[in-house]
Amino acid sequence: MFDHIYTYAKDYPATKAFYEATLSALGYSIQAEFVAEWNQDFPTQRRCGFGNNGKPSYWIIESREAVTPRHLAFAAASRRLVDDFYKQAMASGGADNGKPGLRPWYHENYYGAFVIDPDGNNIEAVCHTPA
Repeated sequence: MFDHIYTYAKDYPATKAFYEATLSALGYSIQAEFVAEWNQDFPTQRRCGFGNNGKPSYWIIESREAVTPRHLAFAAASRRLVDDFYKQAMASGGADNGKPGLRPWYHENYYGAFVIDPDGNNIEAVCHTPA
């Protein structure tokens, strides 16, 4: 359904470092990074897009002010990758918001982990396949 999504970071360097470490557990890395010189209101605004195979799908955009936190779930190919995501996020300064495990109220194979990122977003890695 979605091609890409933006989230905003008040502390761009810290948020970028957090996602570089955390998303590497799922096989994602920075695919594009630049300064939005065309942005007349913020011509030094930094942006980076995470994804794979040259395609950025999750963008971190520098913001001058705090924004409303979001919930984002990243697909994981296995439960082990959900566990790895959680470990990387916690080691990179994330706050626990739900340890890796089954969430059967969604469906019997819903295996997820939840972490609060440096900007207050509730991020998740989820695997939908049986163990």
